[in-house]
Amino acid sequence: MTSIAIIGAGSGLGAAVARRFGAEGFSVGLLSRSQARVDALAEDLRRDGVHAQGFAADVRDPASVTRALEQVTAVLGPIEVLQYSPLPQKDFMRPVLETTPADLVGPVEFSIYGPVAAVHQVLPGMRFLGENRGTILFVNGGSAVTPGRNVTGTSVAFAGQAAYAQLLHEVLGEEGIQVSQLVIGGKIVAGDPEKDPDVLAGLLWDLHVTRDRFRHQVSAD
Repeated sequence: MTSIAIIGAGSGLGAAVARRFGAEGFSVGLLSRSQARVDALAEDLRRDGVHAQGFAADVRDPASVTRALEQVTAVLGPIEVLQYSPLPQKDFMRPVLETTPADLVGPVEFSIYGPVAAVHQVLPGMRFLGENRGTILFVNGGSAVTPGRNVTGTSVAFAGQAAYAQLLHEVLGEEGIQVSQLVIGGKIVAGDPEKDPDVLAGLLWDLHVTRDRFRHQVSAD
């Protein structure tokens, strides 16, 4: 049995992805800063028949990301799919002329150091699984491709993450490991035909199984 590790798991998109992949036989590792939060989410998912467990990790602390992913592998089995989708903090979103060097430290730790640590941890296991198995999924807001003057931290850091993800897509694709990015413009909205969590979870599943493109964008809002 293999697993999906969802970094930044919550009750919206994270839970929807957990149910989608869980229905396909994956065990689900839920990673968040709050152990209590992911424990509660895992309990809800288990009631729905999903084999899930929560693990605490702070994406601004690469060592904690590494430890949590080690635990996912030990408890739930090899990580076949990694999803990096934590919600950025509100204080990352400052107007461009008010943004100082210090204001960019958090966004860079969050959006670049965190995923780099995660990728380095899961890559050996994905290589062991063989070609056309492993997948790394990045989920970003619209500022990853269209920077916004009032959300400078996320615009700068998401752009860096998008560049890193695209480079991974080029290099790891040669090994049969898929790397894809889902860009969601605006807010995730329950019941929306494009941006409902279940719809987005279906898109992420499709990126994993079709393995035919790097980026899929939903709404330019």
